[in-house]
Amino acid sequence: MDLKEIQNLIKFVSNSGVAEVKLEMDDIKITIRTTLEGNTPEITYLQQAPAQHALPQAAPQQQIAPSAPAAPAADENSKYITIKSPIIGTFYRKPAPDKPMFVEVGTSISKGDVLCVIEAMKLFNEIESEVSGKIVKILVDDSSPVEFDQPLFLVDPS
Repeated sequence: MDLKEIQNLIKFVSNSGVAEVKLEMDDIKITIRTTLEGNTPEITYLQQAPAQHALPQAAPQQQIAPSAPAAPAADENSKYITIKSPIIGTFYRKPAPDKPMFVEVGTSISKGDVLCVIEAMKLFNEIESEVSGKIVKILVDDSSPVEFDQPLFLVDPS
């Protein structure tokens, strides 16, 4: 199981509302627990090393944090304005599956333009820009869970 499959599993569990999921395969064991407040997953990932000796060996255990965007470099991105999520929910870049994206990197935006939709408790909330400028970077993947105050976009106001 590769990292992308594990990330997809984390997203699925976060959005499903279940409290705990355990997955055991030949060489790995994964447990994902979510809390009721905010559905933040806690992941335990065990990968057993192949036995090379007759004595049993303990499986190494490591914690994998849910995928979150890395903090932007202060020098490089200090001239940009960060647009953050005002709510917890699922981030969507399009109004519907068959519609075009609201914005792309390089799109010029004005104050009040809709940038994305965040679904929270089956309600789709349009997130509007509070600044004018140009989209420099989109920090969240489509259909990903987002937290309150999580950076979504970098905008160049010039």
